[in-house]
Amino acid sequence: MIIAIGNDHAGIRMKQSIQKYLVSVGHQVVNVGTDDDHSVDYPDFAKAVSNEVLKQADFGILICGTGIGMSIAANKINGIRAALIYDHQTAVLAKQHNNANVIAFGARTQTEEQAIALVKAYVDSSFETRHQTRIDKITKSEDR
Repeated sequence: MIIAIGNDHAGIRMKQSIQKYLVSVGHQVVNVGTDDDHSVDYPDFAKAVSNEVLKQADFGILICGTGIGMSIAANKINGIRAALIYDHQTAVLAKQHNNANVIAFGARTQTEEQAIALVKAYVDSSFETRHQTRIDKITKSEDR
C-alpha cells in the first residue's frame, strides 16, 4: 500500500514511529509532513496529505497535537473522509462504516505505541459495503 503521512510540529516523533512501523511491514510511505520542530500551520499538511490520497495514496495519516484540527481541515477537501481515531473501536469503524480515507491522531493525547496499534487496526479492517448508500450521500453533499 501507498500511505501518505503528514504532521505539524507537535507530531514529528509520532510520525517517525508510525512511518518506521509501516515501512517495516512493507508499505510505501509518502512523507509530506514537517521534520522540523518550528511552529507550522497544520492545514497545509492536511491539504498535502489529502492531495496525495486523491492522487495516488491508498489512505492518509495526519498528526497534530489533538488530531482535531487536522481532521477538520482535511474534511474541507472534496473526496476526503477524515476520521479522528482515538481507540480500537474508532479505528475499525472508521474503515468499516465510514470508509475513511484519512485517519488523524493526536500526538498530545496518545502514545506512539497506541497510534501504531490503531493504524494496524484500521489497515486490518475492511469497508462493509452495506454502508455505501451513506457514503454516497456524503459525496453528494460535496457537490452542493
